[in-house]
Amino acid sequence: MTDDLRDELPEDLNSAGFIGPYRFPDNSRRRWPGVIYLVIAALCVGVYFAATDSAIVNEGFLVAAAVLSVVGIFSITSGWRMNVDEKEALVAAQSALGFGVGHASVQQVWRGLRSRPTWRVLCYSAEEPPRQRGLVLVDAIDGSVVEHMVEDNPELVVEVG
Repeated sequence: MTDDLRDELPEDLNSAGFIGPYRFPDNSRRRWPGVIYLVIAALCVGVYFAATDSAIVNEGFLVAAAVLSVVGIFSITSGWRMNVDEKEALVAAQSALGFGVGHASVQQVWRGLRSRPTWRVLCYSAEEPPRQRGLVLVDAIDGSVVEHMVEDNPELVVEVG
């Protein structure tokens, strides 16, 4: 009998078998890898200056430290704390659209160079079948509506008789 080593999702990301409302993980988790990258960069610089006459240590340690520093700073600065959940984003979207929302779908996306978390909300009007649909981007940090669009539902087939 062989035990296979398998990769699996962390518990808070695995929704299989989960009962109840799902809570999206906070983006501030990105800060920890950033700190680890900066510590490794500092170690690379320390090794370079401590062993400058070694045959193994060369300028590659400084290049690695520079790359790790850039990635670490990016990880820390893009680790936004989300203050708005998907339910609050849906409420903000409904007020921006101007019609009663029936079916809706919420997705977390990122925008900009620093990967600011944003909720993308696709909504259909409450009529059956829905006459309108709208797309709203809601900032996950402060809850402001970044942009929105409303159009007639192109999937609606109008019978002419």
